[in-house]
Amino acid sequence: MFTGLVEEMGEVLAIENGEKSLKLKIKCKKVLEGAKIGDSIATNGTCLTAVELGSNYFIADCMYETVKRTNLKRLKSGDKVNLEKSITLATPLGGHLVTGDVDCEGRIKSITPEGIAKIYEIEIERKYMKYIVEKGRVTLDGASLTVMKLDRNSFGVSLIPHTQEMITLGKKKVGDYINVETDLIGKYIERFMKFEEETKESSKGLTMEFLLKNGF
Repeated sequence: MFTGLVEEMGEVLAIENGEKSLKLKIKCKKVLEGAKIGDSIATNGTCLTAVELGSNYFIADCMYETVKRTNLKRLKSGDKVNLEKSITLATPLGGHLVTGDVDCEGRIKSITPEGIAKIYEIEIERKYMKYIVEKGRVTLDGASLTVMKLDRNSFGVSLIPHTQEMITLGKKKVGDYINVETDLIGKYIERFMKFEEETKESSKGLTMEFLLKNGF
């Protein structure tokens, strides 16, 4: 579990492509403090397990589900990534509870200056928009941010100059891809409701209503 407060930006030192997998070597400093092999380090918001630690780097394996869902597959040597070490019970919860399980990639649709800030509009698959709430929280490349506006298949977040300097989103441009993790609470509520409906349907057995609903 993470807070969505980026501790530092690391740098990709090396990428090893396997069969439906990746091995990443990330240069860093702060997240290594007290770290042990097997610890979780959110990399662009993706929970990765450190399988090797050095004085200024860690190495992590990425399985196919991770490669498929996230923008880690788009990384090149020299790219910057947001890093956060997993929380403990003593960690201040300054952001919100983040799992490190990325839902999908988003694409930056527009970047608009507004006073001292910049508004980033992020486009995602329509099916994930139901989990995005105005003034709710969303995690972008591991950074906990507030949703300021909604559209049919996009949402906007606003970054002050300090945040632009501290996270990868501030370095990106229109058309770039970013990892998106929606708020966990909405997903659980949806599952509870659907599970109840599925239970009721299964108890009815095979009915005309069930056949019509499922395309028969």
